[in-house]
Amino acid sequence: MRTEKDTMGTMELPDNVYYGIQTKRALLNFPVSGRKLPRQFIRAQGIVKLAAARANGSLGLISKKMLRAIEKAALEVIRGEHDGDFVVDVYQAGAGTSQNMNANEVIANRSIELLGGARGDYSIVNPNDHVNMAQSTNDTIPTAMYISSAEMVKGKLIPALGKLRNSLAAKSRQFDSVVKSGRTHMQDAVPVRLGQEFGGYRTAVEKDIGRVKNSFISLLKLPIGGNALGTGINAHRSFKGNVIREIKKLTRMKVMSCENPFEGIQNVNPALELSAALRGVAITLTKIANDFRLLSSGPRTGFAEITLPAVQPGSSIMPGKVNPVMAEMLNMICFQVIGNDTAVAYATQASQLELNVMMPVIAYNLLDSLEILSNGIIAFNDKCVRGIKVDKKRCRDYANATLAMATALNPLIGYASASEVSKEAFRTGKTVKCLVVEKGILDEKEADRVLDPAKLTGK
Repeated sequence: MRTEKDTMGTMELPDNVYYGIQTKRALLNFPVSGRKLPRQFIRAQGIVKLAAARANGSLGLISKKMLRAIEKAALEVIRGEHDGDFVVDVYQAGAGTSQNMNANEVIANRSIELLGGARGDYSIVNPNDHVNMAQSTNDTIPTAMYISSAEMVKGKLIPALGKLRNSLAAKSRQFDSVVKSGRTHMQDAVPVRLGQEFGGYRTAVEKDIGRVKNSFISLLKLPIGGNALGTGINAHRSFKGNVIREIKKLTRMKVMSCENPFEGIQNVNPALELSAALRGVAITLTKIANDFRLLSSGPRTGFAEITLPAVQPGSSIMPGKVNPVMAEMLNMICFQVIGNDTAVAYATQASQLELNVMMPVIAYNLLDSLEILSNGIIAFNDKCVRGIKVDKKRCRDYANATLAMATALNPLIGYASASEVSKEAFRTGKTVKCLVVEKGILDEKEADRVLDPAKLTGK
């Protein structure tokens, strides 16, 4: 064991941990959920601390020897070598002070070790004075949240959505000649091509990609350098420009300082904007997943227009049953993302005066949504969308049978008369086409021309 001291007293810590006394206090104070901020966030904290050390080093504010040690320790954090020492619960001190000190202490103690000292000897490298130099929880935590979110959007979510969009586009082309009955209010509607339906899905996903990309731009505007409130207190006047330049190098993203550091620390609206875009993605995907479940329902007593790939048995008691499990999985993810967005929205509006103190829970829910959405979309695309097949005969039969075929008669006999044809077709069980020929409204050749389902779907 080793003894460490802070402004509140002393405490014993195991020799083999890199975190320090303030992290230990958080462990004792917040034994809430066992949930930690994820790897992506810890990586981003390492990026912020490395960039800050290099910025301060370039200004001669820390020695080259200390800079090299902090650089090595921060790079190890970025690579995930010390994730086991990031132990603070998500539900912690407001704004993430404990999370920030967790990073400061891990990097400080590892730097001390690299310089030949004993962990806890903060006369060599101090968590507050050196690792946290020119920084505050109030600007480092939102910066780490934006960096980690932006990296996930760029590296995982947009590529996943792009693959789904491409698969839906391929299915739209593949199914373009398949005519079926459309449905509105869950009732028969005019004919539509299955390819047109899938084209609608493709465009919906494409629009969501655009909304996510717009929110990504907001994430690149960082409050780092604003320090405690936005004034940049205790920071060299060149620190902000230097730290932004270093983050840009490390992330290879076009990050910049936020327009107003006071607003950037008072609010975390880039997180709110991204979360809202993710909620939009979730709602789009819920619609698609639910449509797939309906269109594949059966196989004998449902729509059964399409067949989804069978990936596992569907029942523990009914032999041979196969369920649309990939669509169901995606639904569960979407509902969780919508719930996460609610938490983010409430936590974002909780900003008061100069600071939002709910940032840890915002970061946790935002990164959780990005992770499960990205992974779920890839699985749904690979194990469901790409393998969808169509029952052309059933689709064609539905197209011919829909009572809404009478809509094509409106220009010839008027809405009221066409409505009577539709009702009589329903009562007699005959098709609209069959009935108008039988009643002499149209001859067979005219009926073939006017009531051709394929022609009624447009171009």
